[in-house]
This record gives sequence, structure tokens and C-alpha cells, in this order.
Amino acid sequence: MKLSFYGGVHPKEHKELTCAKAVESLRKAPAQVTLSMSMHVGAPCAPVVQVGDQVTVGQKIAAPTGLGAPIHASVSGKVVAIEPRPSCGGGKMMAVVIENDFQDTFASELTPHPDYDALAPEEIIDIIKEAGITGMGGAGFPTHVKISSGIGKVDTLIVNAAECEPYLTSDHRLMLEEGEWIIKGVKILMKTFGLDKAYIGIEDNKPDAIEKMRALAEGGVEVVACRTRYPQGAEKQLIQRITGREVPPGGLPAHVGCAVFNASTAAAVYDAVAEGKPLTRRIVTLTGGALNEPKNVLVPFGTPIAHLIEEAGGFRETPDRVLVGGPMMGIAVYDLSACTIKGNNGILCMTRAEAAEHVDAAACIRCGRCVNVCPMHLTPVYMHLYTEKRMWDEAEAMNLMDCIECGSCNYICPARVPLVQSFRMAKFEIRTLAMKRKAEAEKEAKKA
Repeated sequence: MKLSFYGGVHPKEHKELTCAKAVESLRKAPAQVTLSMSMHVGAPCAPVVQVGDQVTVGQKIAAPTGLGAPIHASVSGKVVAIEPRPSCGGGKMMAVVIENDFQDTFASELTPHPDYDALAPEEIIDIIKEAGITGMGGAGFPTHVKISSGIGKVDTLIVNAAECEPYLTSDHRLMLEEGEWIIKGVKILMKTFGLDKAYIGIEDNKPDAIEKMRALAEGGVEVVACRTRYPQGAEKQLIQRITGREVPPGGLPAHVGCAVFNASTAAAVYDAVAEGKPLTRRIVTLTGGALNEPKNVLVPFGTPIAHLIEEAGGFRETPDRVLVGGPMMGIAVYDLSACTIKGNNGILCMTRAEAAEHVDAAACIRCGRCVNVCPMHLTPVYMHLYTEKRMWDEAEAMNLMDCIECGSCNYICPARVPLVQSFRMAKFEIRTLAMKRKAEAEKEAKKA
């Protein structure tokens, strides 16, 4: 039976710019890398090195202070600064700056386990934790935490290879060029959860990847071709497409017995467990009409965005905007000296013609299109009205916190109302209000 999810849109894909281009190494390595202490969901890491220290590729340079994952040096060289630096997410974040010695001296702190079938699940989880692996589809949730919290609850493992965002092709190229590592990573994850079945979801606009992965699939791994529709790669929508299960409002995939991992995350699991390699680099798609040479490159974390733009031949024309990620969920870059982190799968440099129509936001005309396309069954029109009036409790009652910020409502809105931006602001205000109320309640409890 073919399953589907509610809503969604089908924007122009623009993947032809890079989908046929093999992954390249950087022609010129960065002179410095700036490794942000916040590359994941959770508290920022704390540096465990000092200015003046010599470090090697794979050496741990920062440890988590709560929910998080360690960070490792992506090049060998000297630590020249530990200070706040521009972040691709906006503002500044504490970072460790390493001056590259261009030797790429590798001294992994992990032990390779080519016989990983002999490892216990707890040992695999510990290796994944020490390797600093986080979700590489953009969310950045620590992988070892997702596994640990899902053991005993998860009966279905899903690998997200949909890559539904327009322009991006990093996972597509990974499947074509290193698909066997994805399969082996999936097998390791299956062993950790104690499962004998897993699914890899790929959108049907990648027939070559589907064919390649089906040829490689073995031992209970099934490749599912999904009809192309955005946001197919959102984990709740992919779960519904593959299993028919619907994650309840406020719920997590584990609540319906599922665990979802990005294809790049699965490959990183194999690298860590079998080969003893911490997570230090990833494939990044450099694309958009404003670039001279769109391409896919293997990038060490902490590489400046400006350096990557030079790697792609520079700008052919002044970009209308530069985004980290795709056009639907990407974040605008305010400073090209900001550097890449684990969740960055693309740098998109859009011309004015490629960007959304330049019109001033008009008043909502109550057409209801945003409601029709919302994959989370929400009512963006009312959520936005409550947000405009700063009625946070009422906005939360509309399940605004379940918004996945996919941008489908923005894409379809004829009035160009900035809905997603409105919801991001509302989420911040709702969380701030909840923390304030919690603090006040604790204060009153102490008085009593």
C-alpha cells in the first residue's frame, strides 16, 4: 500500500546544478578553521585545549557540558585563539581557532573495530558518543542520545535519504559514491537497536541513487522510493510515508516506535565504529546561480563560508542572499567569515531572479492555502494573527510549537506574509514565558 503525508508543496528543484558532479576535495585547504562550540542541539561545549597547543586531525578539542557531543579538530596545527566568532546561525559563538599546518596529521583517539559485529550495543553507543556524531540533516541532535533513549522503544529504523530541499545534492552524491558505507552504518544501527529490518527512504527524483542503493542493500535493509514532495525529508512526514504511523502533537518518533537517522549520519557511524574516525568533515553542496562553479566538496568543519565561495569560483554576480542550507529552511548568512558546522549540508548563493519575488508583505487575504499545505495539520493563518497581537498563550494553544518551520506556508502564500519568521519569534517568546513562569512558581514554592 502506498502511504503519504498531508500537505506539502513541490518547489522547483534546481538540483541539476550539482547532482551529476562528483565530490571533490578542496583545491586549497583553509589557512584557519574556526570550530564553533555549538554544533548541536544542547548546551555549548567547553574547550579542552588552550591557545598555543598543537593539535592533530581527530583530536578532541571540546567536551559537552550537558546535552551535546564532543568536537574534534578538523585540521592539524596550532590553536591560535579561543574567543567568540561569527556564527552561521547569527550572532557570535565561542570558538576554537586552529591555524592549519597543512600536514593533515591524523591521530584518532578512537580504536577501529573492523569486527564490529562482536561489539555490544553499549560499546557502539560509547564509540558514537566519543566520535561526536550528531544528526547531519540539519537538526544536530546528538546521535548517541537518540539511540540510548530509543532502545527498547523502537521497532522500526528509518534512514532519511530523501534530500527534499531544492538545490542540495550532498546526500545524493554520498549514495552514489559511498553508498556501501551508508548500508554498513545502517547495519551497525540495526545491531544497536536489536532490529532485523530497516528502511532507506529516497525521493524518486534520484533514480540513479535508488538503483545504486537497492543493489547494495542487504540483510533486512529495504530501499523505499518516495514520490517527490516537499517536506518529505522531515522525520515525521517520512515516518508517515514509510510506516503509516503518525507522530502525535508534541510527540517524538520513538512514541510511535521509530528512529530516523540521516544518510550522512549513518555513514559517519560506520566511519567511527569500523574505522575509528571521529566526525571532522562532511560533503557540502556549493550551489546557486550566483556562483561561477557550483559543485559538491568535502569540507573540514570550521571552514569559512568566504573560502568555500572562492572554491566555487567566486560570485558571477552579486548574490541577492547567501543561505546556509536550502531555500526553504536555510538561514541567511550575515557575515561570510562565519564557518561551517556539522549540520551544514549546503551553501546556497541565490541571484535576485532565483530568490522569492521582491514584494512587500501584504495583508492576509484568508485564502487558506497555508492551511492546505501545512504537513503538520496546523492553521498558520491563525497562528500568525495571534503572534501579531503577541497573544502567546493563544498561539501555543494552536499547537504552534509543533511547527517544523518547513516553509511550505511561506512558499504558497500569495500575500508573501513572513509566516515562518513570525513563528520562530513566537516560539522564542513562548519558551521565554514558560521559563519565567517556572521561575516564579519555584520562587512561590520556596516562600510556602
